[in-house]
Amino acid sequence: MAAAARVEQYLNRKGLAFELVPVTPSSRGGLESAVLGAAVDRRQVIRSTALIDLKGVLLVVHPFDSSPDLDAIEALVGRRFQPLTATQAGRLFSDCAPGFLPPFGSAYGIPVVVEQSLYSAARVIMACGSSSRLMVLDGRDFRLALGDAGKGHVTIRHSGDIASGVTLEEVAGKLQKLYRLPPMPALALRILRLTSDSEASAKDLAELIEFDPSLTAQIIRYARSALFNYPGQIQSVQEAVTRVLGFERVAHIALGIASVRAFDIPRSGPLGMDQFWRHSLYCAFVCQRMAPLCDADTSLAYLCGLLHNFGLLLVGHLFPTEFSELNRLRAANPEVSMRTLEQKVFGGGGEREMLTVGHGVIGGILHKLWQMPDEVVKSAGVHQQLDYEGDHKVYVRMVQLANGLLKDKGVGDEFNPDNVDALAAELGLDGARLERLRAEVDEVADDLDSLAQALSS
Repeated sequence: MAAAARVEQYLNRKGLAFELVPVTPSSRGGLESAVLGAAVDRRQVIRSTALIDLKGVLLVVHPFDSSPDLDAIEALVGRRFQPLTATQAGRLFSDCAPGFLPPFGSAYGIPVVVEQSLYSAARVIMACGSSSRLMVLDGRDFRLALGDAGKGHVTIRHSGDIASGVTLEEVAGKLQKLYRLPPMPALALRILRLTSDSEASAKDLAELIEFDPSLTAQIIRYARSALFNYPGQIQSVQEAVTRVLGFERVAHIALGIASVRAFDIPRSGPLGMDQFWRHSLYCAFVCQRMAPLCDADTSLAYLCGLLHNFGLLLVGHLFPTEFSELNRLRAANPEVSMRTLEQKVFGGGGEREMLTVGHGVIGGILHKLWQMPDEVVKSAGVHQQLDYEGDHKVYVRMVQLANGLLKDKGVGDEFNPDNVDALAAELGLDGARLERLRAEVDEVADDLDSLAQALSS
């Protein structure tokens, strides 16, 4: 595919020349991967973000390493916008690949606002609607192409490059030296030790959980949920273990609930505790369903999905002010990756710069310090790295694929596109199996939502 048809027609009508640069295909998908895979200077790259309010759609054109500033846009045009969903964008930009919106709103009947600093650029690189090409215009032609656009200082610039060349051990050392990391709660530690005891019984697990009335109620509620359709009554944790859930599932959900108590973060927002539990339960369910198809351990896959995002909890617990800003940026910029947003919030220099490695790495460090299973450590630590090759790759890929599938359901903290088919192919899953997984999620969505609400309250 060359440029989108409407883009080419628009530029040809204006008599403007352009160059197309091929992009190396990436399993990660999206504009960010395209830029990383192309031989271009990312400082010359721009991106387009579609916003909407009750009066209609606005296209904001801004530097690649930036995000729209909704407050500044409101001050400029007198309207309060929110990001367009992927489905809405797909309808408006029907000849464009998802995530590759061109800046030429006039070609689609959409008004445009351009970050004013771009008008001094000598050369500009942008999406042109194709996932296999980027477009290059010289500064003069770019200004002519957007001659009818509004302009202003309407973006928040991101800071620097993501920290590179930093080892896991270095980040772990700095975290432990600079900050007081929360210890694993005593009950969670006792549950974890019990799971490694081959002689432990359902009675032992039930007695341990029943020391905590709140945890007891949550486990019983989980066993009674429509997820399992148990026809009888469940009155105790031991009945939940022996009749419905099994030893390992009860141990793992109890471990997750008890571990979360180490953190104090707000409930609201896309990164708050409400959405954390929703994302974790959905991801755990999908990983559990995938595991038998991938020759993986079902209970371990469930635990990897359940605990993979603990890094966000640690970030929120240690840095409440920055977490609040990250939460706000996530809501305003759903098409931008979490790594980019974390870079913006923590990339200003100083001792916290190491946190630009991402919440995944931070969570992996915490799990390692808490002596979680290696598969859980790795799934948390590298789930943001879609090109990961290494130990326990099958568990990492299951978490990544589960997150990719859940994006379409509006579940999770990432909504920039993934190449779900490529991730599935690595696990040996075909299109029919993916559709069945999607259908299974739909079947239990109401029950998972109810459980998530109960766990976060």
